[in-house]
Amino acid sequence: MAGVTSFAAVTSNDIDTDALLASVSDDRAGAVVTFAGVVRNHDHGKAVTAIEYVGHPSASDVMAGVIAEFEGRDGVHAIAAQHRVGHLGIGGVALFVAVAASHRKQAFTCASDLVDRVKEVLPIWKKQFLADGTHEWSECP
Repeated sequence: MAGVTSFAAVTSNDIDTDALLASVSDDRAGAVVTFAGVVRNHDHGKAVTAIEYVGHPSASDVMAGVIAEFEGRDGVHAIAAQHRVGHLGIGGVALFVAVAASHRKQAFTCASDLVDRVKEVLPIWKKQFLADGTHEWSECP
């Protein structure tokens, strides 16, 4: 039986969500779950105009390590995750995750836990540009 197919990256290019979704295609999977973390226009009551993500040089290795933590999950056949660094406008995809598993609960649980783990340990910092012309740093692991 084939193992788990996985892909993990940090990129300064726009995330190709279609390519990542295609990369988890697996005939053993009865469920594919995706998550797109998208730049929104507000945070804690403040208007946001854009975000800049800044990553530590180890971010790609950390992302690969996180994915490896989830490869052994029961029923999981394929995982893809990519985080964007650089300047993103409203609506830009900052994080995309796709998980293919035998059953929906396995796929949903893995995707949710994976996103939480990425946010917990990935050394990427978020600089939010606010509508009043100021900026603030947030969600720094």
